[in-house]
Amino acid sequence: MARFVDSHAHLDSDEFDGDRAEVLARARAAGVGTIVLVAAPRDLAEAARPLALAETDPDLHATVGVHPHDAARIDESWWPELERLARHPKVVAVGETGLDYHYDHSPRDVQRAAFERQIELARAVGKPVVCHVRDAHDDARDLLDRAGVGRPGGPGGVIHCFTGDAAQAAGYAALGLYVSFSGIATFKTAGPIREAIRVVPQGRMLIETDCPFLAPVPMRGRRNEPAFLVHTAEVVAVEAGLSVDALAELTAANARTLFSLTIP
Repeated sequence: MARFVDSHAHLDSDEFDGDRAEVLARARAAGVGTIVLVAAPRDLAEAARPLALAETDPDLHATVGVHPHDAARIDESWWPELERLARHPKVVAVGETGLDYHYDHSPRDVQRAAFERQIELARAVGKPVVCHVRDAHDDARDLLDRAGVGRPGGPGGVIHCFTGDAAQAAGYAALGLYVSFSGIATFKTAGPIREAIRVVPQGRMLIETDCPFLAPVPMRGRRNEPAFLVHTAEVVAVEAGLSVDALAELTAANARTLFSLTIP
């Protein structure tokens, strides 16, 4: 069976409290062998939740960071604790951080400052950056370029749940960044995203669920979970000109490289 890596999941979410063990069992049965648990804390107390869950299972890994929606919540006192957590060996990246100009839940200048500081944290701990970018691709690309993310000597990075067009995807890849595709790629309205899959170099491609959000077709309307990654993989594989097994092998290898994972 194909062995997938779900490169972005929120299994620490309250939505999984009732059946997390069953969710993990279904993931393994579907061929999802490794899952990266991505942080999106609303307060400092929540920052360690992905790591706490990752410590219970060798197939789980965590990130530490603050979502752009919550950038305005960051207090200066957060940074020492975020760095302490980020240095933990089960933490494989900093994020998700980035820019979201669609909702503007935090002021844009505050988002940019938090993004820059988390990139510097990633540089300090020697780990990549998980980037959330929505309706802010020009600013995000410029900031990432200036910070040297993806280039030799700088931290690696991934644009998770990519929602731009082919030109924007190619621009990120040209910086040396990875581009990750979610269940959105399966939606009828996702033509530009499927075009983006065709231009991203295969060595820069990842897949993810972003669960519990964005369940792919034919699971739309349900709580998303890692087992559903196969449905996204089927669509991404077609656009990439690969078999599903080949896509699983490729994206798992890319995840190993980006996140320095030790997996079969």
